[in-house]
Amino acid sequence: MLSSLPNALTVARIAVVPIIVATVFIPGPEARWVAAGLFAVAAVTDYLDGWLARALKVESDVGRALDPIADKLLVAAVLLMLAGVDRLSDLGVVAAVIILAREILVSGLREALAGHSVVMPVTRLAKWKTASQLVALPLLLVGDAAYVIGLSLQWPGELLLWIAAGLTARTGYDYLLQALAHLRKDSS
Repeated sequence: MLSSLPNALTVARIAVVPIIVATVFIPGPEARWVAAGLFAVAAVTDYLDGWLARALKVESDVGRALDPIADKLLVAAVLLMLAGVDRLSDLGVVAAVIILAREILVSGLREALAGHSVVMPVTRLAKWKTASQLVALPLLLVGDAAYVIGLSLQWPGELLLWIAAGLTARTGYDYLLQALAHLRKDSS
């Protein structure tokens, strides 16, 4: 089922991750804009692949499995690269760790619950978390290579990253409570 357009978009999102990572090592503002542009296109495919799968009635288990993997690879790779090349403040690194820790926690909870035939749906708040990440990260990729009204894009990028981290912590806590309730109920 990889030949369907939605799944092809998801695979393309995975394939662009190493290219975005490579651009982080290229000096100059042009490379930062290329990285941000590639990330933005990949972020749009995150919405588009699911919408197309539903519209074309080609939803698949492959797509359901690959989509969250693609999302996590894209976000985690960019956060790690930004931290690794000192393009995040110390507080920005803390936000990145919160985001990465939550993603690992929720992935583990979903895997544990899958064995109990429990599906944890994505909440509206989690969608806002994703949206704030997907706006923050291209701003951070450009960073101080661009200024708007006298401010580098780094500042709004880090602010949005912290908003994402706050939403991440909240949704992670919510998922943890839901998972524990299901696991306790199943062990009774």
